[in-house]
Amino acid sequence: MRGFGADMGIDLGTANVLVYVKGSGVVLREPSVVAIDKNNGTIIAVGADARRMLGRTPGNIVAIRPLRDGVIADYDVTERMLRYFVQKAGGKKIFLKPRVMVCIPSGVTGVEERAVRQATLQAGARQAYLIEEPVAAALGAGLDISEPTGSMVVDIGGGTTDVAVLSLGGIVCSRSLRVGGDKFDDAIVRFIKKEYNLLIGERTGEEIKMDVASAYPLEDRSMEIRGRDLISGLPKSITVTTGSVYRAIQEALDAVVGAVKEVLEQTPPELSSDIADRGIILTGGGALLNGIDTLISDKTGLPVYVAEDPLSCVAVGTGKALATLSVLQQAESKKTIRKKRYTTA
Repeated sequence: MRGFGADMGIDLGTANVLVYVKGSGVVLREPSVVAIDKNNGTIIAVGADARRMLGRTPGNIVAIRPLRDGVIADYDVTERMLRYFVQKAGGKKIFLKPRVMVCIPSGVTGVEERAVRQATLQAGARQAYLIEEPVAAALGAGLDISEPTGSMVVDIGGGTTDVAVLSLGGIVCSRSLRVGGDKFDDAIVRFIKKEYNLLIGERTGEEIKMDVASAYPLEDRSMEIRGRDLISGLPKSITVTTGSVYRAIQEALDAVVGAVKEVLEQTPPELSSDIADRGIILTGGGALLNGIDTLISDKTGLPVYVAEDPLSCVAVGTGKALATLSVLQQAESKKTIRKKRYTTA
């Protein structure tokens, strides 16, 4: 039924795009990268194929990330990328345009919100709905946020970290900061450049993060990396350790922990006791950083758990939220009717 316009949920992430199709689950997981020919503006590759081109393209081809810090940085490229993913997830022939629900960070502005909605419609959606990432992450992690009980979610994505306390189906208090996996990568690249006079690419920075980085270093691992020596200009190999990488990402880690503490300070006492019992749930790709759960638990004194599939939580959450699309449509129609009445009066 995918070709007949099945409802879709999209986790429009800075690092990856995940597409959930109603009735089929997560059918697509691709990097948020587009390769474009600068001479004529045509798209050469999208997703995994484009990511392999990062830092390796000739002068006439540029591989770019159209999303930065959780929001659209290049509207036209984002719209074309979305169109590609919607068509790929829906099958070669979509007979009926799908209704699409897209995740957005909790701290986006009205302008950024409208840009996402418009890009989704331009990409081929019949109707576009938005859901805040902490809500989708909580649903995808299996939390029942409809109850009058406090739940705390920390969603660490590629461009943003969203911290929220939820109860009765909504966000009680939250904080969104533009620190995520990309900031960890950038910090590692800068550290290697400063400490070792070695220039490496962002892909190498990400590999270092995944292989040897730790937010709570209990054991020291090492990794050999290659780059260009800034003094001689020649290729050079060095060995980096967990301890040195920890120093590189410590500032970004402190920002995440600070956001968690800030939200906890704003949480009503009744909900605070619920969180003390139920703990904090980590979702997003950043939740896979070694030791991040131990670090947050140590700094807050609360139990911290990593969701079963943190990378897919937001996308799966949109899938669960898709079941309420009829309720959203009724609410939208009521708003339209009220606006018409107010205008007539």
